[in-house]
Amino acid sequence: MWKKNNAFTLIEMLIVLMIISVLIILIVPNLGKRSQEVNSKGCEALVAVVQAQVDAYYAEHHQFPTNLDALVPEYIHEDQKSCNDKELSYESNTGKVRN
Repeated sequence: MWKKNNAFTLIEMLIVLMIISVLIILIVPNLGKRSQEVNSKGCEALVAVVQAQVDAYYAEHHQFPTNLDALVPEYIHEDQKSCNDKELSYESNTGKVRN
């Protein structure tokens, strides 16, 4: 006789796809705005880490390093000297690191 089909109808599938599309349209633009904020916070954190390593160098050697290259093998990695393809600035007389 008649068998009961346990499947989604075309209308149900279209409604689900419409709901998913609306959610994607609402969420994706907000993610783009947040990425710049996340990059900014990441750069601030990197500056804090490098500043801490400058302070550790000062504690061990009783003088500030002449530049960030002096920190590379022992205190920081080579890629920590820049953030978003922009070099960190360093003042050797004060030992301050800035973005």
